[in-house]
Amino acid sequence: MRTALTDLVGVRHPIVQTGMGWVAGPRLVTATARAGALGILASATMSPDQLRSAVREVKFRTDAPFGVNLRADAGDARERVRIMVEEGVRVASFALAPSRELIAELKDAGVVVVPSVGARRHAERVAAWGADAVIVQGGEGGGHTGEVATTVLLPQVVDAVDIPVVAAGGFHDGRGLVAALAYGAAGVAMGTRFLLTSDSTVPDAVKARYLAATAKDIILTRAVDGLPHRMLRTEMVAELEGAGRLRSLYRALRRASGFRRISGLSWPGMVRDGLAMRHGKELSWSQVLLAANAPVLLRASMVDGRTDLGIMASGQVAALIEDLPGVAELVDRIVAEAEATLTVLGASAPSSPSGARGHGPASSSPSGA
Repeated sequence: MRTALTDLVGVRHPIVQTGMGWVAGPRLVTATARAGALGILASATMSPDQLRSAVREVKFRTDAPFGVNLRADAGDARERVRIMVEEGVRVASFALAPSRELIAELKDAGVVVVPSVGARRHAERVAAWGADAVIVQGGEGGGHTGEVATTVLLPQVVDAVDIPVVAAGGFHDGRGLVAALAYGAAGVAMGTRFLLTSDSTVPDAVKARYLAATAKDIILTRAVDGLPHRMLRTEMVAELEGAGRLRSLYRALRRASGFRRISGLSWPGMVRDGLAMRHGKELSWSQVLLAANAPVLLRASMVDGRTDLGIMASGQVAALIEDLPGVAELVDRIVAEAEATLTVLGASAPSSPSGARGHGPASSSPSGA
């Protein structure tokens, strides 16, 4: 299934595994790359040395293209870019829009730049700055997300920019891939679906919690760091939503103390990081500390299996997922479902008066945006 995305990054299938902190490590990215999709390493939870080691591990295991997700606002962002360039990483993705200068630096080095956006104006801006493609996440997506549904946001962005658009938020199967192509996207990006595979290193008990989740268990909350954050309603999230300001500050201070031991950050450094993550929002001090603590809150669940203490970012699509296939099986299944869906749509497409088929998505080549 060839699209503008597969041509751009050199993969066989128009499917992206997103860079999830503590989840998208070398094992998952290698499995995704071998399956013919685009795997993205999550670097925000790695030191620069760990990033270089992770990149080399993936390169040792496969020669297929893969990418690295970066935080554009990180103090060491340029050091991480240098590592990517030196190690020959094919794709750079960003959770926040990179600057014009950073995009230019990466493109000059031959790296494909694919920022993630949650609004049409953001897509227009990074496209004007030279981004090669964009990942557009609708409100159904997990983690920090917007409030506009993918079905509304995606066509807006496709119509607004002339670079490949990858759809994220609410995708898990071949039918969704076909729907995204029909909207004009060049592929789909998925996080929760790849988290729930046998190649994911997330503890089995945590995966079981996801598999048991219903749509009502997946909420959009501002209680953690003041920003819209889609996640499972865990015990900690429920406590934060019901706690007053003083109690929230006490819990945030206690967790911040633990994060300091893991990260080596000073209290001023932690506050500085938290303030940098506000993105213009008015946050309480407890939310500032929790924003800086987000990595350890994710680690508690995704690495240590402590669903009672951590946060569990989740797309709404978790309510539809019922199994834990290997990544290769998952990618093959999605592509087969997409091809079967296109075949059915093509067979059922109404004929024009002249007897020719219509020009719907089933009869056109899925060439992408």
